[in-house]
Amino acid sequence: MQWKEMHGWTVKMSMPSVLAMVAVFSMIPGGVLSDTRGTQGLEAQQIAQGPTHLHRRLKRGWIWKQLFVPEEDPTPRVIGQLKSDYDRGEFSIKYILSGDGAGDAFEIDEYSGEIRTLKKLDREEKAFYVLQAQAINRRSNEPVEPQSEFIITVQDINDNVPQFQNEPYVSSIPEMCLIGTTVAQVTATDADDPMFGNNAKLIYSVLQGEPYFSVEPKTGIIVTSWPNMDREAREQYLVVVQVKDMLGLSGGYSSSTTVTVSLTDVNDNGPTFQHHLYTFAVPENAAEGTTVGRVMAYDGDSGINAKMTYSLEDDLEESSTFIIKTDPVTQEGLILLAKPLDYETKRRFVMAAEAVNDHVDTRFLDLEEFRDRTTLKIIVEDVDEPPVFLSEVYEWKVPENAAVGTVVGSVSARDTDTVNNPIRYSIDKRRDNTKAFKIDPNNGTIIVAKALDRETANWHNITVEAKETTQSHLSSSVVVFIKVLDINDNVPRLARDYQPYICEGTQAGELIQLLSAVDPDDPVEGHHFYFSMVREKHINPNFTIRDNQDNTAGIVARRSSFTRKDRTQYLLPVVVTDSGSPALSSTNTLTISVCSCQPAGHCPTGGVEALALSMGVSLQTLLGIVVCFITLIGGTGGSSRRSWRWRGKSWSCLRRCRRRCCITEKRGV
Repeated sequence: MQWKEMHGWTVKMSMPSVLAMVAVFSMIPGGVLSDTRGTQGLEAQQIAQGPTHLHRRLKRGWIWKQLFVPEEDPTPRVIGQLKSDYDRGEFSIKYILSGDGAGDAFEIDEYSGEIRTLKKLDREEKAFYVLQAQAINRRSNEPVEPQSEFIITVQDINDNVPQFQNEPYVSSIPEMCLIGTTVAQVTATDADDPMFGNNAKLIYSVLQGEPYFSVEPKTGIIVTSWPNMDREAREQYLVVVQVKDMLGLSGGYSSSTTVTVSLTDVNDNGPTFQHHLYTFAVPENAAEGTTVGRVMAYDGDSGINAKMTYSLEDDLEESSTFIIKTDPVTQEGLILLAKPLDYETKRRFVMAAEAVNDHVDTRFLDLEEFRDRTTLKIIVEDVDEPPVFLSEVYEWKVPENAAVGTVVGSVSARDTDTVNNPIRYSIDKRRDNTKAFKIDPNNGTIIVAKALDRETANWHNITVEAKETTQSHLSSSVVVFIKVLDINDNVPRLARDYQPYICEGTQAGELIQLLSAVDPDDPVEGHHFYFSMVREKHINPNFTIRDNQDNTAGIVARRSSFTRKDRTQYLLPVVVTDSGSPALSSTNTLTISVCSCQPAGHCPTGGVEALALSMGVSLQTLLGIVVCFITLIGGTGGSSRRSWRWRGKSWSCLRRCRRRCCITEKRGV
């Protein structure tokens, strides 16, 4: 034990605490004592002089700096003793401890002043405790010493394992990189006190991964230590790095982590075909775009460095029949058919194919090493093919008045195979509803089978089939378009049912009706119609036809003073003639009614007024009769007693109504 006396207090410290303080003195300039008013050096010197009593009291501002207790010590022990100069051993002084951990981690014997631990302490949880000590007279309950503050420091022991941070570690470096290339840096921390001994002094080493990688012992930086690492030989490495505290000395703790190192690809390989000759077979009837075969130039690289473009030798004639494309997924060369094949014309194709890297890197290979060539042989297989028509489509013309049996045209097909089988022709009845044509099965001649009418069907589309007479019965078909040409076989007629009228007071020369015509025929130069009167011995004194020379004509009055009293209707024959060869014509008789027109020239009643005049009554009388008739019919309903019976040639109600209407007309209503 060792005693220290300070401003009336005597401090008795256990030997471990004294040794700890000596160690701290060697690390902390100025010792463990401090003066809050600037007298630090004096008390440090006094403590260093050993267990001697002070010959004079120090200023009340002095306090002791700290006591020490080792962490993780499970045994309660006395770590120091406080004793006042006024304590004469009579137990008249009461010692009180307060502050951090008082009563929980530390306690003081109120009679002896001994300070002891109560439990195991953890420096990583709490590194120091600030406490206050008091000495009180038991009789007067007055303090005999001023309250003093001191620190109990928990001494570190190596009780923590170093831990790696930021795991997992994943890194990548390019293949073929130089020795010393930085791969990654691992970092570990230790919860022990880095200022106390070597407990938190770490050192790194490689447990797995040599001789390819090494680690800098103090920094944890991993670097390559092997030249020309090849990704194609090995793509991934697992480097296990160990960290130890206590600078790697025995008795320390250690932990390890794994660093996954991947080699990224560089273009250090060129494409290489596995064979010098590739042979493929394709049937002669293969469609354009058919995949004939696949070739593959192996490239040990990956990603963009493995991309390549295939091509066929341009100076060979066969290169136009086939093309080659690169499959973007598999990097294979797809050989595609670009033109139709014909076994009877050419049976074998030989060409050269070349594969070239899209991206080259001359740091690793010469430019020519990024390409390779091979030979392709393509055999055309014979296929029994159906007949082939000499034309893809046939189009003929025939006049609509062609007689039955007239030859329209001939189709022709041949068997392209070497055996040249005979062929028979037929018309597909499923697609020919009119059955207007027949075909000679031996020579393909098509004739008219029944009368044609352009106005009913101006086009005929028939499908002709050519079939081999062999057992396979292979066939093909072609479409024949037959246009029916027009002949002038329809007479022209007026465009609609005209109902012309002439107003009373019309003057000579006035236009009464504008006429037009239609004709189902379709002449090449278009229609041209001529309008005229019926040729008679004398000229019509009332009307004339004026041809406008634009396929229209007008009915013109030849005199004035048309009245209903004189005549209510006139019949006018009109002749319409077309321009065909020979010309055809028709005669249409029009009924022209005389009307009492409104000021604007409009005839409000049309043919009703003419009907009334023809009956010998006025228009008002006729309308009255109709209204009377409707009224009586509605009033009688279905009664049999009031129903009207037929008397002679007219209704009895009609007679009564006429008399009533006549009276009304006379009255001017």
